[in-house]
Amino acid sequence: MTSRNKDDPKVMDEEELAQKAMGDCGRWQLTIILLLSLLKLPISWTQLGIVFLAAPVPFRCANSSYACLTEDRDSCSEWKYDRSVFSETIVTEWDLVCSRSQLVNITQMVLMIGILIGNIIFSIAADRYGRKMPLILSGVLQMATGCCASFAPWFSVFLILRFLQAVATGGAMTIGFVLCMEILSGKWRTTVTTLSHIPYSIGHETMVGIAYYTRNWRLFQLAVSLPSILIITFIWLIPESPRWLMAVGRHEEALQILKSAAAANRNQLPDEIAFSKTEKQRIQMEEKKPTILDLLRTPNLRKRTLAMCFNWMACGLGFYGLAQYISTIGGNVFINVAISGMFVIPAMMVTLLTLDRFGRKATLIGGHILASISCFLIIFFPEVPGKSDLPRVALASLGILGICTSFTTVYLYSGELFPTVVRNVGIGSGSMSARVGSMIAPFVASLSSGSDILTPLVFSLVPLTAAILGLLLPETKGCQLPQTIEEGEAYGSGTETTNKNLAGVRNDAFENDRQV
Repeated sequence: MTSRNKDDPKVMDEEELAQKAMGDCGRWQLTIILLLSLLKLPISWTQLGIVFLAAPVPFRCANSSYACLTEDRDSCSEWKYDRSVFSETIVTEWDLVCSRSQLVNITQMVLMIGILIGNIIFSIAADRYGRKMPLILSGVLQMATGCCASFAPWFSVFLILRFLQAVATGGAMTIGFVLCMEILSGKWRTTVTTLSHIPYSIGHETMVGIAYYTRNWRLFQLAVSLPSILIITFIWLIPESPRWLMAVGRHEEALQILKSAAAANRNQLPDEIAFSKTEKQRIQMEEKKPTILDLLRTPNLRKRTLAMCFNWMACGLGFYGLAQYISTIGGNVFINVAISGMFVIPAMMVTLLTLDRFGRKATLIGGHILASISCFLIIFFPEVPGKSDLPRVALASLGILGICTSFTTVYLYSGELFPTVVRNVGIGSGSMSARVGSMIAPFVASLSSGSDILTPLVFSLVPLTAAILGLLLPETKGCQLPQTIEEGEAYGSGTETTNKNLAGVRNDAFENDRQV
């Protein structure tokens, strides 16, 4: 071991420096997280807005008492709508009824496709150009396309603009989450990952108030799109991710931000700092970067990846499907949607209490089972004229509580289950699976128009299947996380002790090298 002059720069690993400057969570992080949480409001409004944009409206053929046929049993070409609740929706504006009713589901499917594409495009942009500017761009694009959609003269134009708004929404979702994770450490990553869904629930509830006072889809669309313009203030209020800056070699910029973080959180840094990782080492690491195929090459990882992706899909299908299904149940649509949104925050609290007490696996499976049983019981409360719809609303809301518990868990569970070298790829694959589920969701929800049984039956069987597949996953609570593909393959197969010893050897070696 060689001695180091006290005036020489201290050689530090990038992760060590980030941890020393920022700490786990302090005033600096809390300020940024609170600002980023505001993004959840327009994200929620965009994703769930279809329940009011295309709210169910009683209608009949203009010259008949039938809904889709004339008195002569010909197909109807003009309709009269009950405008006592909503003066105008996209259904009444463009006659999305009868043979055109599936266009409502296609609208929501296009939205989810846009979010999926936005996840991919903005993730690439964030890795190449940083987190901050793509995040701001996504917010501005979300505002511009959303406002333009409120003035769309034709349904096709509305569909295109909603798709572009969804692309921007997908970018804001992804980058905001990544930025939060990159400024946090330790147990706070678990806590914030769970609590980050609460602003989304607040958006769910405030959306009801916006819809109640607008009663017109154009005003509603404008009202939920305009607030995104405030993201422009992030130019001055939000810093670039210091971990990303260090990863791409922009050390001076990273140091300036880390010094600000250290000052705000009252952490001490050496006066002079040198980095241990050279540019050559960085390039070599990038060249050896694993891909999604590495998750499918070996039997254990393949089994867990597929099981986890199905769990993500079930969460997307259940959450967005039940949210839309509740809006089709009879009664007051505003009260129904408000009740369903009230169950999201309790789900977060349940998750926080059970994750460390009972483990990730039990929490994930328990949430799915609760959703499955609740949805199955809806079958025994069919729609009957003059009879209260409250039991179906309550059971569907309880299903949302269960599925939200699983949805919150699956984020953390995936982050702990996949090896470090493919963790982002693993979570990204799961997120894409959730988007697939959310694309299918409106079509499943619309099955209720033909049968009282089909929709709750599907919403019951899918989470039940996810719970069964969850049994294939190893518990990650308190375990040493796998770092390499080899460790990921052995993880949960009875060789965790070996993995912990290997990790300990790596940590000891790192500490020795750092002190030289």
